[in-house]
Amino acid sequence: MSNIYDIHIKGGTVVDGTRAPRRIADVWIKDGKIAQIGGAAPGTAKEVIDASGKIVCPGFVDLHTHYDAQIHWDPYCTISGWHGVTTVVLGNCGFGFAPVKPEYQERSLLTMTRTEAIPYDCMKQGMPFTWETIPEYLDSLDARPKGVNCVHYMPTASLLTYVMGLEAAKTREATSDERKELRRLLDEGMEAGLMGFSIQRLGENSTQADFDGTPMVTDTMSDAEVLNLAKVLHDRGEGNVQITQATGDIKTDMQFLETLAATTGRPVLHNAIAPTRKNARVHRRSLDWLNNARDKGLQIYGQAGTVRTGFCFTLEHWNLYDASPAWRKLTTGTKEEKLEKLKDYQLREAIIAETEEADRRLQVIQAGVGGAVPQLQVQDVHGTQSLEKYVGKTLAQIGEEEGKHPIHVMLDLSLEGDLNVHFLGPDRGFNADFMAEIINNNSYTIPGVSDGGAHTKFFTGGAYTTDFLKWLVRDEEKITLEEAHYRLAALPAQAAGLKERGVLREGWAADVVVYDINALGDGDEWIGEIVHDLPAGEWRRIKRAEGYQAIIVNGEVTFNNGECTGATPGELLRRGRGKSSSKIAEERAA
Repeated sequence: MSNIYDIHIKGGTVVDGTRAPRRIADVWIKDGKIAQIGGAAPGTAKEVIDASGKIVCPGFVDLHTHYDAQIHWDPYCTISGWHGVTTVVLGNCGFGFAPVKPEYQERSLLTMTRTEAIPYDCMKQGMPFTWETIPEYLDSLDARPKGVNCVHYMPTASLLTYVMGLEAAKTREATSDERKELRRLLDEGMEAGLMGFSIQRLGENSTQADFDGTPMVTDTMSDAEVLNLAKVLHDRGEGNVQITQATGDIKTDMQFLETLAATTGRPVLHNAIAPTRKNARVHRRSLDWLNNARDKGLQIYGQAGTVRTGFCFTLEHWNLYDASPAWRKLTTGTKEEKLEKLKDYQLREAIIAETEEADRRLQVIQAGVGGAVPQLQVQDVHGTQSLEKYVGKTLAQIGEEEGKHPIHVMLDLSLEGDLNVHFLGPDRGFNADFMAEIINNNSYTIPGVSDGGAHTKFFTGGAYTTDFLKWLVRDEEKITLEEAHYRLAALPAQAAGLKERGVLREGWAADVVVYDINALGDGDEWIGEIVHDLPAGEWRRIKRAEGYQAIIVNGEVTFNNGECTGATPGELLRRGRGKSSSKIAEERAA
């Protein structure tokens, strides 16, 4: 009997995500599912995609994003949605917008303007609060048009604030009754469709502080309070934990992650494993620990920072030197307050002292998220003519010419330029061999940590999928195509507990990407381009995608040769599950 299919992908090279060898095969899609792979299907299709010479693969799963606000005005969660990502995970690091009492709504926005550097005005205009509880929030998210699928963690900072109040959550441990209520609300959220809970624990001098410069609620959570929530996942036998932990003692941090994994009996997604350019011991130590934990039967996954992108920032928006109390003091407050602080000589000297006498942690942070201050280059002075002569020079060069410390140079330029001077971290290169080791030498590492939707004015990590494929697979030939698509789709889907996604398999969800690996690109700019496409006229940095012929979500094309089709077939995957085929078919027929 003849069938009518929705899409026929013809003549492409199928890399199905299972690590099976690539093969040329046709793919047929019907009612949001993969209907058949290979052979000749008995019927015709409404749409034929000629994929000759192209790769056909499962849609990418981006485990670490902060599109919690952006998804309300951008159904495709770009940058990620442009670059083949068909499923995003929200609520990472313990941060989000639910549960939230009405009196804390404004404070939650202010928090996110700092810790994830999301512009306040675009959140205020683009994300009206229509919820208080997690079930209400998930229902709201479910009802929104979406061009990608999404999954959600319980944001632990929001949960603690909801139960205890902000001041109490930051200054004391929960009482016995409060811990009981925390468990009850997490259990309620899991029942409503959450995938688990998330936490950032970075200590008193958090790299990503709150709006007022104090640590985030989760940064100083005790082990006991984290394990209190872990019991919920253990008792339910489902869910996972995303955790970013760096409290200053690596051995203690690793031991706690093992305790957390043992207590939950569930997957723990550890952020992050990243290589340096020259010292292999850094990432190999993490890989050895991860292998040892797996040998103990602990389900720990290492999320690997694989993206190559620059940081170009102004001191009006920069927040990633927050591990330094003096830097943190300078860069918190209103723009007017920051300009006044720039004149404070004692504060300047404190910044210099903390930078030069910093412990190893601060030095690593500064080198990794922007560049050591002397190496920063003046990239743009936003029309300030008196500063044009400095464009293209490093702060060290200017300091030598003018007899100033590079930090004084940076602060003087920022003051004269009304905080509109952009500083560019140099492209010092990346070690492809080390990056490939992280993927090839461990079975439980996942590329990414895109932070998509966060740090929008100075970071473009949402393009990590394209960069990974063009750099490590195509150009360097360090990772096979089969391994890459396993890591970009199947493994993160498994870690996140997604059901029937991440692999091209008959009967599974039709999240599919068709691309030309030879044409794959994310633009020529190290730092991307500036566009004014956010609510309230706000701007961000982006990297556009090149080489993608079709991006398909739940059986519908969302991008055709880079052009958005307007289709919004994305789903909220409650507890990792989407709608049934029959329900999709009924909705389309209606």
